[in-house]
Amino acid sequence: EVQLVESGGGSVQPGGSLRLSCAASGFTFSSSAMSWFRQAPGKGREWVSNLYTDRTTAYADSVKGRFTISADNAKNMVYLQMNSLKPEDTAVYFCVRNGDWNSRGQGTQVTVSS
Repeated sequence: EVQLVESGGGSVQPGGSLRLSCAASGFTFSSSAMSWFRQAPGKGREWVSNLYTDRTTAYADSVKGRFTISADNAKNMVYLQMNSLKPEDTAVYFCVRNGDWNSRGQGTQVTVSS
């Protein structure tokens, strides 16, 4: 059974940083593409970043240069380092396997506010 568990969210001031983690189990992690999505209150889900099977990366324009996705294949973990956070980054963040929204975990709340 595919299981993804997100953690690391919290409340920070604008300009602050957070590191999100996603613990993966139930599938071959090293051969899976992993993504981060987010969903703000009253809005649809927004793609944030991809980590492809060759571990190359891609980012939405809104986070490029501020966020960094990475993985530890030995630990089956995906991370999202978020720097220079803005109020518009406030959302619940989800990790997803192979682009399958239904694979997401419970999400982790990120709130950026002064």
